[in-house]
Amino acid sequence: MADLAPFGLKGQIEQLWLQPEEHGTYAVACIPFMTYGIALGDRVRLSPEARVVEVAQVSGHRVLRTLLRPSADAARLGRSISLVKNSIKESGLLSEWRGEHFVAIDVPPGTDMSPLFALLQREVDEAAAFWEWADAMRFSPTRS
Repeated sequence: MADLAPFGLKGQIEQLWLQPEEHGTYAVACIPFMTYGIALGDRVRLSPEARVVEVAQVSGHRVLRTLLRPSADAARLGRSISLVKNSIKESGLLSEWRGEHFVAIDVPPGTDMSPLFALLQREVDEAAAFWEWADAMRFSPTRS
């Protein structure tokens, strides 16, 4: 589990899938939706309560999170979802969706993101989407 309080979500946690590694570390085996500073393949350390307390080694992957705004125009929203899904697939990227509006996309090192960015920029320009890099903040179990 990762505590989301340091990222402004007091009282919330995110469940992460982890694979045991050597020397007390665990490899992140999912694409985090809400936790900042953690990506697929990163190695983390846990507290005795099984909470992530440290990123021991970064994998070089990044997480691009995109929120497609709900719309009264269901057809337009459906087209946007379809275009984003197709662009992710054509780029050969892994993604995890939470409902139909929120997607976390794994971006391995050296990936050409220009086709997906062009699509997302059109969505942002039409006020239909927001996106952010999950490494906009470093992971921390606490914020001072």
